[in-house]
Amino acid sequence: MARFLHRIAALLCACTLSLGAQAQDWPVKPVRIVVPAPAGSSLDLIARTLADRLRTVWKQPVVVETKAGAGGLIGMDAVAKAPPDGHVLGIGFNGPIAFGPYMYARMPYAPARDLLPIVLTTSQPNVLAVQASNPANTLPEFIAWVKGQRDRFSYASVGAGSSSHLTMELLRSVTHIEAVHVPYAGSPPAGLSLASGDTQALFTVAPALLPLIQAKRVKLIAITSAQRFELMKELPTVAESGYPGFESLAWNGLFAPAGTPGEVVRRINADVNAVLRDPAVRELLANQGLAVGGGSPEEFRAFIDSEGRKWGAIIAKVGIRLDQ
Repeated sequence: MARFLHRIAALLCACTLSLGAQAQDWPVKPVRIVVPAPAGSSLDLIARTLADRLRTVWKQPVVVETKAGAGGLIGMDAVAKAPPDGHVLGIGFNGPIAFGPYMYARMPYAPARDLLPIVLTTSQPNVLAVQASNPANTLPEFIAWVKGQRDRFSYASVGAGSSSHLTMELLRSVTHIEAVHVPYAGSPPAGLSLASGDTQALFTVAPALLPLIQAKRVKLIAITSAQRFELMKELPTVAESGYPGFESLAWNGLFAPAGTPGEVVRRINADVNAVLRDPAVRELLANQGLAVGGGSPEEFRAFIDSEGRKWGAIIAKVGIRLDQ
């Protein structure tokens, strides 16, 4: 028995040393960061900002590869099916991570099973925008105005099943307003539909609307962060405007294929957290309206689980199905 226990202890020690060596030796070749969105998107900017700093830390090329399509599913599927050695990472966001399992009868991967959360990179609240000529200047005034429109109110979104879409559905669920949803392929056409009066409201991230705001074609009346957003302190939150607890964030983070060694995941987490603490990085991201994330893999997983439960209920209530 003593000999058996000694052999088990030796084996466990060898495994621990092996895992430590894996993290110490990693990376042994270029690291790819897959972006499931088009070049020039905010996700692309975040990935390239990280890559510029991490290639110095890792002493290997860090290559950003865009794989847009199918609401982010194509890119994240490529990550899920990559070798689990830490040399292929992906920057996932709400849609293909927290929303997808509730909107699709079948996905090419299961986020909770096939992807390992590493670290939350950034988050960003949505803003409620209306046409500049709209008489409402506050959220209560907007809700009253919508109820006076009866069946003539429609709202734009940047795509069916997007954070833009689901945020308005969350607002509808707490305000009991009637609305017709008009999905568009991205922020530019959705914003233009609002500015031209084809639709009457839009939830999206503020930077996407900046040209229309500057041209005084649209105005902002509320923001969906839990507290006033540091970068837009003058804009009241939905929560403080009569709907306590209301929060909706567009977020993103780094993921690795399931099976990636834990020590490698922790190494990547530590290095990315260090980059996100860099004042120059924080300023660069803040200039894009992005709040810096960070934290442990466990915290990121818990956040994803919470987001899935919250938005899964909204998706089920509205009956959103994107594969029918």
